[in-house]
Amino acid sequence: MLEVWDIAAVRRWSSLAVAGLSRHEQALNQLNVYPVPDGDTGTNLLLTLTAARQALAGALTDARSPGAVLRTMARGALLGARGNSGVISAQWLSGLADAVDGDGLAAALDAAAKAAYAAVARPVEGTILTVARAAADAASRDGDDVAAVRGAVLGAREALARTPEQLPVLAAAGVVDAGGQGLVLLLEALLEALTGEHDESEVDGAAARDGEHGHDHDHAGHGHGAGRALTYRGPAYEVQFLVDTGAAEIARLRGALDRLGDSLVIVGGAPTWRVHVHVDDAGAALEAGLAAGRPYQIQITHLTSATAEGAPRRPDPTARAVVVTAAGDGIEELLIGEGAVAIGGNPSTAEVLDAILATGAGRVAVLPTDSNLRAVCQAAADEAFGEGVKVRVVPTRSPVQALAALAVRDHARRFEDDVIAMAEAAVACRSAEVTTASREALTVAGRCLPGDVIALVEGEVNLIGDDLVTVCCQLLDRMLASGGELVTLLTGAQAPDGLVEALTAHVATRWSFVEVHAYPGGQPHYPLLVGVE
Repeated sequence: MLEVWDIAAVRRWSSLAVAGLSRHEQALNQLNVYPVPDGDTGTNLLLTLTAARQALAGALTDARSPGAVLRTMARGALLGARGNSGVISAQWLSGLADAVDGDGLAAALDAAAKAAYAAVARPVEGTILTVARAAADAASRDGDDVAAVRGAVLGAREALARTPEQLPVLAAAGVVDAGGQGLVLLLEALLEALTGEHDESEVDGAAARDGEHGHDHDHAGHGHGAGRALTYRGPAYEVQFLVDTGAAEIARLRGALDRLGDSLVIVGGAPTWRVHVHVDDAGAALEAGLAAGRPYQIQITHLTSATAEGAPRRPDPTARAVVVTAAGDGIEELLIGEGAVAIGGNPSTAEVLDAILATGAGRVAVLPTDSNLRAVCQAAADEAFGEGVKVRVVPTRSPVQALAALAVRDHARRFEDDVIAMAEAAVACRSAEVTTASREALTVAGRCLPGDVIALVEGEVNLIGDDLVTVCCQLLDRMLASGGELVTLLTGAQAPDGLVEALTAHVATRWSFVEVHAYPGGQPHYPLLVGVE
């Protein structure tokens, strides 16, 4: 038995916690009583703690205290947090890390419980918060760290058993709180890390198996009344994002989001914060985030779905929104900065539809930034019509065209007129991209070989060469020869240092009347995207 809480114990705990949550992931999921089928407490806690373990695995090994290692673990959990329980658990770990080096585990568990409560705008008892508080209260302060954790485990188990008495929705479903059960597993893993003794709770989700269960929601931050999941009538959307900003801005953001919805959780510390809230107007929540900083890693989830009878999505027929696909962190930030909802990666029809409906707007313009996504976006638009949302797909084929379209939006115009103006702006922006040939091919510019630098204008190969900067300069000359006053450059993840400077200098020398705007796009595969207007 280990009598001290040391760095090795923290690392063992991280691994044991992931293993325990993995064993009980589905049983925890089945404890849920919240009506959306695409995420669950067990899965969210497992993903959150897996991110914490990965952060430890990738960290430098010169940490000198358990608290320092725990802070790395907590930071990883914060950045990888999924759902309400994941966010609260990350804050619980952060509170534990901040206090553990000073007064031992008993005091640290108290600090962790306080941090968890502080993360929630409107705490509700009978949740993971209650279990955290009971664990801290039961942690022995008269003995060593092992004695403290033994007491905490017992107190947490007892508090978990009482959660149905505190939340009628749990009693009606015949289950204990899922997030609280997850925290019990974390504490049991901590005890095993210290002692080597395996004494793990059985997680029984059988009571919920024949009924609806759904999204990770431990009721920790709201007070919906009793009833099974199918009677849910709360906010329509869950919004989560990271934002880098200061404490004063976060205080204002907390107030704004508290007025918009419920289940508000904000955790972290300057500069990075994770935000979780349930709202009817996802667009307004993102606007509040923009006022505080620059949101990223945005996730919007429907809390009312086909499994929730009579739970309407209620689009606002007077509200407008724009949804744009984005490949690259920098491009996503630019689009969000222009007031759009950005969907990363290669989205499915369902993902585009979710983003459309999550705006809460009755009039939505969708801008695909790849011609291959136009059919997907149109299919989503057709599906959205059945939900009472009018969607128009603006024919854009590049992020530079999407930015040009967003620049001319005017809510003073009729929606249809605004869509036409965006489409005209997109067409007026000629687009091109530079990449490396992946195979041999015969093009209109000649034969290219694997590894050749190629420039495509409006989808056709126009230039082939062996030097990136040279081909990019030739591309700009060719595009500007037919006119243009503004050049937009988006550099990709593989763009070499100095590319923007070289191209800006070239334009200044050859085309002195042309204005150049350059941004880090971060897109894969294409070192440079070009727009000429």
